[in-house]
Amino acid sequence: MGSLGIALDLGTSGFRAQAIDLETEKTLSTAITTRHPIPGSNVIDHINFAIDAGENEANRLIVDTVERLLPLLRVDMENVTTMAVCGNPFQLSLFQKIEIRDLAYAGKKMLETLKVVPPKRDGDVVPAVDLGLRSLPRASVVIPPAVGHEIGADALAMLLMTGSLEEEEPCLVIDYGTNAEMALVKDGEIYSGSAAAGPALEGQQIEMGMLAAPGTISDVNIKGDAWECWVLDRGYEARLGDSVDPVTGAIRNKGAMHGLAKGITGTGVVAAVECGISSNLIKLPKIGTPDGLLHLQDGIHIAERDVAEAGKAIGALRAGYLTLMREVGLWVDDVPTSFMSGASGLYVDALKAQRIGMVSPGSSRIVQYGNTSLALARDLAIGKIELDDLRDFARKLRATHCMFATSETFKNLYSIELSLWSYGMPMSSYNEMLDIYSLPHLRLEPVKATVERRVSRDIPDLGEMGVTFLDEPGAMLIGELDGCIQCGKCVNACPEDALAVVDETTPLAWVRSDLCLGTACKRCELVCPEHVMKIKLLRVAK
Repeated sequence: MGSLGIALDLGTSGFRAQAIDLETEKTLSTAITTRHPIPGSNVIDHINFAIDAGENEANRLIVDTVERLLPLLRVDMENVTTMAVCGNPFQLSLFQKIEIRDLAYAGKKMLETLKVVPPKRDGDVVPAVDLGLRSLPRASVVIPPAVGHEIGADALAMLLMTGSLEEEEPCLVIDYGTNAEMALVKDGEIYSGSAAAGPALEGQQIEMGMLAAPGTISDVNIKGDAWECWVLDRGYEARLGDSVDPVTGAIRNKGAMHGLAKGITGTGVVAAVECGISSNLIKLPKIGTPDGLLHLQDGIHIAERDVAEAGKAIGALRAGYLTLMREVGLWVDDVPTSFMSGASGLYVDALKAQRIGMVSPGSSRIVQYGNTSLALARDLAIGKIELDDLRDFARKLRATHCMFATSETFKNLYSIELSLWSYGMPMSSYNEMLDIYSLPHLRLEPVKATVERRVSRDIPDLGEMGVTFLDEPGAMLIGELDGCIQCGKCVNACPEDALAVVDETTPLAWVRSDLCLGTACKRCELVCPEHVMKIKLLRVAK
């Protein structure tokens, strides 16, 4: 075999890699981590860990995980000459071990006070060994440019790979991930933004949630008085599972995937929530069943807390794309096409997503696409896209970026979403709230849309050797607990069973980095009676 290439997607919820024969451009194999190695489930958590524990610790977690992922591709690393990487600005900065505080803190005054000089993120080609990738002695790593504070190479991928730039009418394109990048394309101009949707749409922070993987429920449909479950098989294809009574969980009909469901993806959560609302089993924010649960197959269920988590994500998405439209001087009926990218954007039922607010109600055409970041990394690795072309594109995109964090429109819209999802405001009152903020009314019933699914799987081509999973991508973090009385409260409070306290001369906390929810949780810190448990003091065990 001749020269090999590797495409690597450093996602917020996990990493994906592919080995490619550079001569034939044939995909050989795929390897995926089931979680991210840095504590937390979103960009903010990862930033907090990197700031508190240090960039070196965060970089080590990323690089060590990549080093453990590469052998799962089952190719000779000596033959790898090119690796191309894609991800958001924070992930790529940590991977390169360059300054991240300009991403963590908004405002020039704060950066000046900290004496932070933002590094250039215009893309680079770096020897793999210089990045700590010792298993790739002959490879160079292609790192694409970032667009700005919030938008990175993953946004470039979203725009380029979906074909949204070729549309003649205004269109909206969204990557449905934890840090939902979105862009509005109008008359050849690109207006970008990013909404921190959180991890619920990828199955995380959901009681029985998982990232999309074999054995996860990816869709739910109402069939009479039962709910039909669809489960991903080993090829990531959705196959029919059981039909169950959502109130009791009783099986009405067994499907081909009976007994094989072990969790639910974010798309399955969206589908279940939409089915619950449309069948009046959910009256936000409550589930109207005797036990407060929506029952699916094989004991999988949706709880009220899951509805709330999904609502926060959906609310952030809708507030985001409405803000972007308003900034451009358009509204929902002016944008006829929506592109959905990412695993959640592909596997979710597009019409359910539209009815629940994830897709603009004015879109009469919805196009679904899979993982665009890995696709861009692949095209970079084989030379189909050149780094200089990406740099030119990034410079164009930089000029029209909307910061939702400082947008009064976004703040007002998200307050309406919180009223809807968290405080029981009926959807019929949505337009009354819009009147308060002098915003146009929203379609309460979406237009009838056609759906075009460009690919059948998130990663269309897994390669002739198929896919392999790295189930424990993290490392052990360790920290001294000086003054610990070993009451066990921190261990019992950990919702992910990520923590253990070892009795030494000075008690030690041992934490699985990929299981820890990071600064968004801190339950171990909050219950510690001696206040000695501190996540920010944890370091990677030597």
